[in-house]
Amino acid sequence: MRRRAFGFAAAVVTVAVATGCGSSSSATGGASSSDGSKTTQVKVGVIPIVDVAPLYLGEKKGFFSSRGIKLEMVTAQGGAAIIPGVVSGQFQFGFSNVTSLMIAQTKGVPVKSVVNGATTTGVTGKDLTGVAVKKGSSVKSAKDLAGKTVAVNTLQNIGDTTVRESVRKDGGDPSKVKFVEMPFDQMPAALDGGRVDAAWMAEPALAIAKSQGARVVASPFADTDPKLTVATYFASTQLTKENPDLVKRFTEAMTESLEYASGHPDEARQILTTYTKISGDVLKSLTLPNWPAQYDMASLEKLASLGEKDGIFGDKKPDLNALFS
Repeated sequence: MRRRAFGFAAAVVTVAVATGCGSSSSATGGASSSDGSKTTQVKVGVIPIVDVAPLYLGEKKGFFSSRGIKLEMVTAQGGAAIIPGVVSGQFQFGFSNVTSLMIAQTKGVPVKSVVNGATTTGVTGKDLTGVAVKKGSSVKSAKDLAGKTVAVNTLQNIGDTTVRESVRKDGGDPSKVKFVEMPFDQMPAALDGGRVDAAWMAEPALAIAKSQGARVVASPFADTDPKLTVATYFASTQLTKENPDLVKRFTEAMTESLEYASGHPDEARQILTTYTKISGDVLKSLTLPNWPAQYDMASLEKLASLGEKDGIFGDKKPDLNALFS
């Protein structure tokens, strides 16, 4: 499993070398905005989950267009798939969990976080992710996951690292948990059909599974740190150097979007219907993350320490100040 994480990073490095990390070249000028400046076409690689609601809401409210940015969102399975797109210039910005960014950086991949994305609620049993089991399962708490098969969206990443921490804190043996990779949207059916014993799911998949009778037995993000910074928006380091004005405008627009979503949770919930298939009772019941504008560096240090314990960084340690400052 560890070879998979290293293989992903090596592939990103190959892409970076082959393309010269040409991120800035794909941001193109377009029509003029209201203040007479050019509108920049910007592609953002995202995952179709609740966490990115502020981005879509900010676009709707005009926070990006007022800064001369025309957004196009492109979906992917996870941050590990988005990073190569940002490095190669397919996207100007991407959304990724922070562990994927740490792995990339330790492999020499030129990425830099530019603004916060999502943070845990810190509430066990009511968080933006959770490990769920089928109704009637013998698994009662995290320690019972030892010896069981647990689905995660990406192997050797933030999912299995934090699930192991939940198991560890509950007195179980984290080394005995068996992880399999699966897209979030396939997990409710796989869990209901008995193809996995448990699934670590993000919203809205978690709410869908719960509507089918699934029980949450662990909240790995909240268990790891009640203020855990989970994901951020990032760019290639080349873009930050060659087009700092675009990065500044995107960061300002995203910060305004995070603040607006935090103050208007009903609107944030409703925007989900524009990029996911959820509606009705599931829409009402799902848990929204916290969306602070700033990172929590202490929580990032803790997550990095867990990643080192799991051996996902190889011989190097992530430089959090360079990546997140």
